[in-house]
Amino acid sequence: MAISEGDLGQLAVRFEVLLPHLDERQRRLLMGSEARLLGHGGVRAVARVTGASETTVRRGVFELEAGEGVVAAGRIRRPGGGRKRAEELDPELVPALMALVEPDERGDPMSPLRWTTKSLRNLADELTRRGHPVSAMTVGRLLKHNGFSLQAQAKTLEGKQHPDRDAQFRYINRQAKQHLAEGEPVISVDTKKKEMLGRLPNPGRQWRPKGDPVQVDDHSFFSGPTGEAAIPYGIYDLAADTGWVNVGTDHDTSVFAVASIRRWWQARGRHDYPRAARLLITADAGGSNGYRYRLWRAELAKLASETGLTITVCHFPPGTSKWNKIEHRLFSHITMNWRGRPLTSYEVVVRSIAATRTRSGLRVHAELDTDRYPLGISISKSQLNSLPIEYHDTHGSWNYTVRPDAPGGDEPAHPTDLDTARRHVLDMLADPALTGMSREELADLTGKLTPELGPLREERLHRKRGGPRRHGSGDNKRPVLTPADRILVSVIYLRHVCSQNVLAEMLGLCQRTIGPSVKEVRRLLQEHRIAIPPTTLCFSSGQEIEDFVHTGAPTTARLQRTHHLAAPALTGMDRAELSELIDRLAVRQAALIESRRHQQRGGPRQPGTRGGVFRQKITDAERLLAAVLYQRRLGTRQVLADAFGISLSTLNNALADAKPVLEDAGITLPPAPTRFNTGAELLASARSDTPTP
Repeated sequence: MAISEGDLGQLAVRFEVLLPHLDERQRRLLMGSEARLLGHGGVRAVARVTGASETTVRRGVFELEAGEGVVAAGRIRRPGGGRKRAEELDPELVPALMALVEPDERGDPMSPLRWTTKSLRNLADELTRRGHPVSAMTVGRLLKHNGFSLQAQAKTLEGKQHPDRDAQFRYINRQAKQHLAEGEPVISVDTKKKEMLGRLPNPGRQWRPKGDPVQVDDHSFFSGPTGEAAIPYGIYDLAADTGWVNVGTDHDTSVFAVASIRRWWQARGRHDYPRAARLLITADAGGSNGYRYRLWRAELAKLASETGLTITVCHFPPGTSKWNKIEHRLFSHITMNWRGRPLTSYEVVVRSIAATRTRSGLRVHAELDTDRYPLGISISKSQLNSLPIEYHDTHGSWNYTVRPDAPGGDEPAHPTDLDTARRHVLDMLADPALTGMSREELADLTGKLTPELGPLREERLHRKRGGPRRHGSGDNKRPVLTPADRILVSVIYLRHVCSQNVLAEMLGLCQRTIGPSVKEVRRLLQEHRIAIPPTTLCFSSGQEIEDFVHTGAPTTARLQRTHHLAAPALTGMDRAELSELIDRLAVRQAALIESRRHQQRGGPRQPGTRGGVFRQKITDAERLLAAVLYQRRLGTRQVLADAFGISLSTLNNALADAKPVLEDAGITLPPAPTRFNTGAELLASARSDTPTP
């Protein structure tokens, strides 16, 4: 029987209303039911109206006639239908994938994926290369099924923890609570990362018109030796929730750090805390406010004296700077505030910092500091010991209090006076009695070596950088010592006049400033075959050098003491015999000393070592003299050590070097008639029997 167009139209209306609300199986059963009702030709008619294939409609008819049961809830098809999963077709696929994504410590060291990004596509390509063809989507599904997910690195490793770490945290917390309860200011200080100025990319994004991003440089390399940099030093007030940032333009030194605190106190602190008598500073263990810097404590002593505040400083243990309050209460908000904005000038930096706000009430003030803060300022131990600093019982190197009392000794030199004082010391060191040459000869030597010092310095910096300069040298960092000064200091050191520590203390520098200069000048002297003979004058302090130059004395206190100890009444021989004995045994003793040091080193000297150019605590001649006095039984080893002004261990080493030389030479001296109980008695007896040289 033919199906009329009217029936087909009604059928089309029913399908149009019902089919969108049914799933695949329900649509198939509905079409099969209508086809059965239409009878012969019903399958073709339903297929034409719905657009489905006749096979699908016929399959619905067969399912109705077969009387299949209801499918489980949540399913459309019967279990077992569809294509097999990749891991079922290839049982070795998952183990191969796990071997690729295991951590590097356990994975295959020869796998190329160990040193590249383990993306889904790279993993799929590697599995396919190993005979397991698979797609990137399948790899992602397998990784998730086996407990993997995309993860960034977690910054949780802090290195070796100090044993007093937790105790120091609790101590800082107690100090802060005590100061806050008494209404005293508590501040957290630190230097934020140095920011180079220019149109350099800054991480982050900001709202701008579509298609109009801020234009910045393609590379964020250092902008050159003449490039300007902003150094933000922050002070965060814990009680008031306010920040003060001093933006420096020169160097991040301890003087700059304390100057920033001084600016905060004068502009804000003394007004917010008019009755304050104490100030607590929490700081990191390193940086310009590190606990190892003497200059930091010396400048704090000056600040305490100026303000009348008793300043207590508590340093966080090494490696725990992120726990400092200023990091996450001030610096993090500043970084978020200027994200996506190039820091093109100091004004942009200052205004961006000052505009930092938080909903919790944080307000920040920023100022530009254009003062100069030179490098290389040194504070001696005597200056540090003269400061009114009280070290706490709990880890005194991290926790100390600076009293506002006037220092008991010489105050640290102000940076503006250092250049004048340093020039005065250099003029004194150029004295012919110290250099061993006239000022004209020293000038000739300087003129000969100066042109070659520059290339040597560039060679040293090239090795330090690991490559050539990216830009030409600039003039924004004036060296502390000129080439002529470096040559003069090296000559003084090579003459054995004093140690590098004494020179550094006299010039107000650190020893690391002098060491490279001496090494480079020594190399030039060797190339030019210029010998700098050592002097018998050996000084232990700058005051001794100054007294020697001003008084013109022909000898030093050390030489006088040695001259007295070499008296015939003590040695049992006249001075000419003693001098001849020392000259005769000097070569043998030097060989024995070098043999012992070779054994201690485990091999020959390494290239570039100092080669013995430093102030000896006891000279080779004094070693033999000490052996003679010990063989004469004038006193115990401690008595002789006190007489020579050295430690007992130094004397023991000297006797170990000199006694075998005397024994090999067959020299035996009779005991002295007098035995002394102290070094002072021995020296007093020697001075009474010996005229001053």
